[in-house]
Amino acid sequence: MFVDEVEIRVEAGNGGDGCTAFRREKFVPLGGPYGGNGGHGADIIFKVDEGLHTLLDLRYQKLIKGKKGENGRGKNQHGKGAEPVVIKVPQGTVVTDLDTGFVLADLSKKGQEEVIAKGGRGGRGNTAFKTQTNTAPDYSENGEEGEKKNLKVEVKMLADVGLVGLPSVGKSTIISMISKSKPKIAAYHFTTLNPNLGVVKASDGRSFVMADLPGLIEGASKGEGLGDKFLKHIERTKVIAHVIDMSASEGRNPYEDYVLINKELEAFNEKLIKKPQIIIANKMDLEQAKDELKKFKEKVGDIQIFEVSAATNTGLQKVVDYLADLVDSVPNNPLYEDSQIESHVLYKFKKEEPFTITRDDDGTWAIQGKEVERIFKMTKFSSDEAAYKFAKKLSRMGIDQKLEELGVEEGDQVRILDFYFDYRK
Repeated sequence: MFVDEVEIRVEAGNGGDGCTAFRREKFVPLGGPYGGNGGHGADIIFKVDEGLHTLLDLRYQKLIKGKKGENGRGKNQHGKGAEPVVIKVPQGTVVTDLDTGFVLADLSKKGQEEVIAKGGRGGRGNTAFKTQTNTAPDYSENGEEGEKKNLKVEVKMLADVGLVGLPSVGKSTIISMISKSKPKIAAYHFTTLNPNLGVVKASDGRSFVMADLPGLIEGASKGEGLGDKFLKHIERTKVIAHVIDMSASEGRNPYEDYVLINKELEAFNEKLIKKPQIIIANKMDLEQAKDELKKFKEKVGDIQIFEVSAATNTGLQKVVDYLADLVDSVPNNPLYEDSQIESHVLYKFKKEEPFTITRDDDGTWAIQGKEVERIFKMTKFSSDEAAYKFAKKLSRMGIDQKLEELGVEEGDQVRILDFYFDYRK
């Protein structure tokens, strides 16, 4: 089964908790803190597997979770980091963050791998907090939470030439004649339900990859027919080859077919219309084809047109040889600019307000912010010293000052996430 798009959720592993321990050995007075750090949580990594051509393995995996890092232990033993979760995907896979819309990775190279969700760092043990003024800290940290993301994973095929055209114009017959691809061929529309790839060889031995895309119809860019699912596979192609039924055997006008397809390509992605194009005038062995071709040439302008008959395998080798030259002359441009892929990194690290304070209907002061919540989750409130350290961090962030400016009073409730505190000056 060909599956080229799935939506999944990935959750990287949390970091292991730090350990609070002290050295207690005979003849070792004032042994001091002895707790190790927690291990790093598991990263979620996407890696190209050249043997895969579909996302079928991901279709039923709606949630992929990484393991938590090991907790730190006494005797300054650090917890072991969790092994990363490696998700194998076909070459040409694009990973997009559904919540932000940013492209996280374009896996178009052999063996390429990208960290999509980072595991949380391990919490520090109490040994890490030892200072000259605090020689026996009685607190440690919880592990940091791993990143959680909702993803759209889609395959955009790697092909040099894309065959496009309305249903039943002969695309599948053409690719079956010039390659070893064996698409389904029948005398009805939408015979091809999945894209077909074939390796095509020119007369001098050069080869390139051709994709036969399911038939497009008017409105394909907006979801009509099958076009919205398969137009994306044309995005990586270097050259677009329009296959047109020049015999008008189904009562359509060849030039109107050509205009319609170009309109749908531009509506889906304006970059497609700028790609080099040729026209394959098919079914030239049928009546009226010569007359229709003459009228077509008068309207179409300056574009390379090849007369072929896929049914009788006439004229196809000339097309293949020309395409080989054209493919060699077109540079390998990336599907996405670096700025498009890296924008999620810029978004992640752009300067944001460190916190916001609002008041709930019941009078509770609600403090929100990624950094505040991260500090809160990593704090172990098992000792007074840890609670005092947490309060000092909030004060240094300016939260106390902001609360007082907003009119907080002694004894008011303050909420971070689902936890409530009484405000004390």
